[in-house]
Amino acid sequence: MAEILRILHLRGTPLLSGDCARVLGMDHAVVSLVVQGRDTEQLWASGGTSASFDDLQFTLGEGPGPDTLRTRASVLEQDVTTVSGDRWPALLPAMRYLPIRAVFCLPLAMGGITVGILTVLRSVPGPMTGQQMDDALALAGALTLQFLGGEGMQLDSWTDAEPGGELHRAVVHQASGMLSVQLGLSLGQSLLRLRAYAYGHNRSIVEAAQDIVSRRLRLNPDRPESGVTDETSG
Repeated sequence: MAEILRILHLRGTPLLSGDCARVLGMDHAVVSLVVQGRDTEQLWASGGTSASFDDLQFTLGEGPGPDTLRTRASVLEQDVTTVSGDRWPALLPAMRYLPIRAVFCLPLAMGGITVGILTVLRSVPGPMTGQQMDDALALAGALTLQFLGGEGMQLDSWTDAEPGGELHRAVVHQASGMLSVQLGLSLGQSLLRLRAYAYGHNRSIVEAAQDIVSRRLRLNPDRPESGVTDETSG
């Protein structure tokens, strides 16, 4: 972890890799940034599993990440199969297809400011060791400084590392804007409709948003509670 932090500091670019998860004794990791107060934007993920888990939390609006954002405290679940069903009633059933048994979310925070969340995932249950927790806290602290500008890191350097130079969920916000116009709803209500569609149709919210932006999908304004949609091509 010392080497990862050294490279991150000296090069001033988002060079996180799967090594971050491995050093922490985990299988996957994801870094997200707080936007619009209650939502997060996925900035970096080590792979498909971590990206899917973060998208699932965003779609459903519940999980260890949202809890961390709300309480500004770490959420450390060493075995998600033992979590009470009424804690995350939608997330727990939905994540059964993901190879995740342990979830650890740490706030990227300084004082009263929370700028993001570091989430690490493991396919087998069990707690973090003391050293692993120390390393995770050190990484969270370094990322917090970068996002607050203390290390000279610019958000653009993270988006530049993504295909097309866009944030992971830029298309979601674009689709919400289109739905707002099409359905005559506020942006917040439009995002809720998009989330409901993605959940009800067992789809990634990013994929559903891409279909709306490309006009392959148009939500039915007359029956929002049913999840019925009109799908068009072109």
